[in-house]
Amino acid sequence: MNNNYLNVSVSEKSCVRADKMKTAEEAVSVVKSGDRVFIGTACATPRTLIQALETTEKQLYDVTLVHFLTDGAIPVENGVPKTRFQHKVFFVGADTREAIKKGKAEYIPISIAHLPRLIENEKIPINVAMVQVSPPDINGFVSLGVSVDITRVAVLKARKVIAEVNPNMPYTHGDSLIPVERIDAFVEVNSPVIEYLHEPADVIGEQIARYIARIIHDNSTLHTGIGRIPNEMLKYLTNRKNLSIHSDVISEPVIDLIEKNVITGPVSTSYCMGSKALYDLIDRNTQFSFHPIDYICRPDIISGINRLVSVTQVFSIDLMGQACVDQFGGEFYGGISAQPEFIRAAAMSPGGKSIICLSSTTDDDKESRIRPLLREGEGVTIPRSEVHYVVTEYGSAYLYCKSIQEKALALIEIAHPDFRSWLIEEGIRLGYLKKGQTLKSKIAYPENEEREVQLKNGEKVLIRPAKASDAGGMQDIFYNMGKEDIYTRFFTHLASFTDKMAQHLCNVDCENEMAFTAVVGERENEKVIGSSCYFVDPADNLAEVAYMIRPEWQKCGLGSALQQRMNEYAKSKGLRGFKANILVENEKMQKVIRKGKNVTFFRCGNEFEVISLF
Repeated sequence: MNNNYLNVSVSEKSCVRADKMKTAEEAVSVVKSGDRVFIGTACATPRTLIQALETTEKQLYDVTLVHFLTDGAIPVENGVPKTRFQHKVFFVGADTREAIKKGKAEYIPISIAHLPRLIENEKIPINVAMVQVSPPDINGFVSLGVSVDITRVAVLKARKVIAEVNPNMPYTHGDSLIPVERIDAFVEVNSPVIEYLHEPADVIGEQIARYIARIIHDNSTLHTGIGRIPNEMLKYLTNRKNLSIHSDVISEPVIDLIEKNVITGPVSTSYCMGSKALYDLIDRNTQFSFHPIDYICRPDIISGINRLVSVTQVFSIDLMGQACVDQFGGEFYGGISAQPEFIRAAAMSPGGKSIICLSSTTDDDKESRIRPLLREGEGVTIPRSEVHYVVTEYGSAYLYCKSIQEKALALIEIAHPDFRSWLIEEGIRLGYLKKGQTLKSKIAYPENEEREVQLKNGEKVLIRPAKASDAGGMQDIFYNMGKEDIYTRFFTHLASFTDKMAQHLCNVDCENEMAFTAVVGERENEKVIGSSCYFVDPADNLAEVAYMIRPEWQKCGLGSALQQRMNEYAKSKGLRGFKANILVENEKMQKVIRKGKNVTFFRCGNEFEVISLF
């Protein structure tokens, strides 16, 4: 910690009156029956004051402790919460979960961005605030350190303010300063600031984190929340440039990204959870600024940030895209925090992305977290209208502005394979999917088969494995093709191209059949401009191939790029080669196929039977 404080004890500082220095027992004596007592947040939880209040000999009745995320707000004895008081909480953490089950605490599901206003207008009255602060600076201000969030407004509004003053608390910039005159009693403590590290993600969490990281580009500003997977995702951004952070909370992975010059922009936050190394980094560091949560979540501020990426972890989601973030199995976990504000802001941000993530199944693999409907005891935290990206270990789906049918199919594609058939059956039963809908793929989306190619016209195109949800893109290609192209591709003058016909070209099992789509644009607004597919004939171990390309993307090398991608994949599956029937007049496709090796043309009337061996 930087030596920016007077090198004397708090009681010796002229800016703190001697009569304000109290023991913890003396300080908490200001609490009286009927009071609402605010408890400081997260790693700034004032444990000494809480213990003194719990053990005071003073008779207290109907005292309610009000707090957000805390660590040690409710003492535990032999695994059982032991508290004299009722608690009202805005987040269900490890120290409050059992108390809620036993009726000693009540959960208030609300965005914390709204709390400063509710505290200010006394909709949520605060009589006493118990917090933890840094020692005073030479100008007579203490810093709220790692916890500004809703703590600042509680301190400014409370009738009485009691503060643990801790020399280990970082002095943070931004809007974290409180004049010593506002604090009624100081209690000196000298203990390490509470440290918090997320448990390492498992293999599934790592895969989800990698998928999320792929969506994030240079020059983005990140919001990550406190979930394990969003924090794991930060570890996979080490090859990005010029990142910034604007988030309700920051945590340990920020250190590595700053050291590697990945985060070079400002870090704006409301509270911090990490290790001493992180606390040392933020101490007096002007790259970091800590602000009240209503400022961090102000719509005009966050929606104006370019490339704002919000990553939120949820417990479950249904086929309509409704997500639950604070309940699972009928019990309360976590809280709404500031997720609604960041999800909306990221969607409005120029180049922004709103991402929610979850593992496809419960930890025991017995239940799908992607449900036909959210269950009883799983409240809708994020409405279906607000969900954009959804990521599991089986890939990503983009749901915004999609129909219920499109949402359902895209979600089933990233569900665990063991549950996909059941989800399709339920989707059909609920009327979310058309009768006869299938999903042939039983594997995770083969992300490693994606390739970016540059065409002869200089345009970069992503060639990726096709999905059943690409059917609309297939239809779009068809209806932009001329009559001649349709005839040479399908050998007949088709007037329509049904969803079933389109699914045949993109809903494949990735083993005996494969399809690729060529797309341009960002993932949330990508446009399918070409497709290729093959179907294996086990009699000769050759695959019959077909291609379809939008007219404006022909003659620029896209057909050759799709053919090369198909060749690579087919070879990896042990196929001997491709075969196809091509009309004699289809010179464009003949030209593409002749670029292959060992190509033989057999004329049969007005068609060529073509065999291309690898």
